[in-house]
Amino acid sequence: MTAADPFARFRMATRARIGLGRCGDALPTAALLDFQLAHARARDAVHSQADFAAVAAAVAPHPAVEVSSAAADRSIYLRRPDLGRRLDDDSRARLAALPRPETPWDIVFVVGDGLSATAVSAHAAAAFAACRAHLPEDWTVGPLVLARQARVALGDDAAHALGARMVAMLIGERPGLSVADSLGIYLTLDPHAARLESERNCISNIHANGLSYDEAGFKLAWLAAEGRRRGVTGIDLKDEAPPLLAARAEPPKLG
Repeated sequence: MTAADPFARFRMATRARIGLGRCGDALPTAALLDFQLAHARARDAVHSQADFAAVAAAVAPHPAVEVSSAAADRSIYLRRPDLGRRLDDDSRARLAALPRPETPWDIVFVVGDGLSATAVSAHAAAAFAACRAHLPEDWTVGPLVLARQARVALGDDAAHALGARMVAMLIGERPGLSVADSLGIYLTLDPHAARLESERNCISNIHANGLSYDEAGFKLAWLAAEGRRRGVTGIDLKDEAPPLLAARAEPPKLG
């Protein structure tokens, strides 16, 4: 930091673009190139394909199954959000035909590419592992569903087809110019296609400079256990989980 750069101390505390300076009527070359690179990364995140084969391999031996939404391709997905919210007929039949336990799975995890395939490829497997590690030991977890051209609500459709009690949807969040690989998790009790957005809890900003996998997994487990105990998720279930370090010193009662 120098006296000639009064914004330097602020840049140390945020990823926001502040005090970029100017060169005549334009941005300095370095700031302009940085902006163009961030914009290109955001576009790539939206239009790339998630590496679901790598995700499935990373979570093995946990079973995984690939499905697709009713949006036939990326172009349709971006223009028709409604089609990304539900499974295509073949995928729904495939999930319904999978073997089920005698009692419904306590929770099913669905990984959707969403608006950032980059986030899914980078973080989905590790976030899933962290969530499982924090769940109560006696909870049953269904097969991991890997969904292409998926919006958040597709998780409810997929979990309903599997007969699960609860769904956690891990999905790539809309990329910005500071973070293009942010992952979000949406939790819904008693999932079905008619669920409202207000009936889901959201844990967002999971990435290298945001919420850690461990913190996200802890929050997910706390919300899932409390959601089942209280019989609600969404706006009626607030995140009142203790800080992770305090919880490790005195583990909360989950169940």
